[in-house]
Amino acid sequence: MPPERQPERPAALRPERPSEHLAERPAALRPDRPAEHLAERPAERLADQVDEAFRAVYSAYHRRDGTDRGLSGASRAALQHLALTGPVTIGEASAHLGRAQSVTSEILAQLEHNGLVERRPDEHDRRRHYVWLTDAGRDALRREQSVLDLPLLAAALHGVDEDARGAVLTGLRTLLAAAPHRKDLP
Repeated sequence: MPPERQPERPAALRPERPSEHLAERPAALRPDRPAEHLAERPAERLADQVDEAFRAVYSAYHRRDGTDRGLSGASRAALQHLALTGPVTIGEASAHLGRAQSVTSEILAQLEHNGLVERRPDEHDRRRHYVWLTDAGRDALRREQSVLDLPLLAAALHGVDEDARGAVLTGLRTLLAAAPHRKDLP
């Protein structure tokens, strides 16, 4: 059996190479030759470079575990609803999820069995119980929603000096703050 070949790293993630190899890099990442149509427009040229780098980062660090991430669609929907609304009764969750109360109760019972939600009695009416996320439920939901392979990304960042790590995060937050249609993002 032949040895497994490692995929080549995307151009944006390769260390700088000698100038004779620059011609192999995409135009947006070649410091010696800006893309012709962007030469006179620095913001557009930078946008093209950011796009190229973003696609390369996504390609290198996206999750490769497919759709089987541990939670069913119904469980994921229930956790997402609880994360957005806070504690709810089974009836309220049932109405939001568009499922019969008995089905919602089964979904939440399974999540409770797995330690992802807990039931709390209503302080004013002991017959009513609220369902709420546990810390483990919040962690599971966070893992489910992540588009990047966090252990792989953490391993890569471990080898990057502290100033560069801060620059990566600052750059991403600066881009988010400048997004005119997404001012609500963190």
